[in-house]
Amino acid sequence: MRLVIDGDGSPVKEEVIQLGATFNLPVLIVTSVDHYTTKEYPDFVQFIYVDKGADRADFQIVKEIQPDDLLITQDYGLASLVLPKKVRVFHHSGKEYLPESIDQLLAQRYVGAQMRKAGKRTKGPKAFTKNDRQQFYQILEQIIRNYCE
Repeated sequence: MRLVIDGDGSPVKEEVIQLGATFNLPVLIVTSVDHYTTKEYPDFVQFIYVDKGADRADFQIVKEIQPDDLLITQDYGLASLVLPKKVRVFHHSGKEYLPESIDQLLAQRYVGAQMRKAGKRTKGPKAFTKNDRQQFYQILEQIIRNYCE
């Protein structure tokens, strides 16, 4: 198992890296060059930087992902592309994307986009809190613990 992060805008990179260290799992972060960092990371953390552009990181993740990997993303479209590859996919809220519910999420995303296109206002996501961060960590820790047993 690898922990793979859709790095563009992910608020839980540090938590995933910490879990990678705890469970001795490799972490792959795919992100655009816009998010390049010179920060030092442990050897088990690998970055793949992609060119600027819509969905470039997503397409790279689809190429890199392997069965039994665990992907963290907030992108429903990306989740729908990797679920058939026997990958577990989680939102940073800790919610797991499942094959039986992904079509409904994509439909909701489409309706929201159409409303915005028509000039209607839609609610954005609420702020990501310290409590949300802790909840994500606990959920992912249990998932990984169960996998490693």
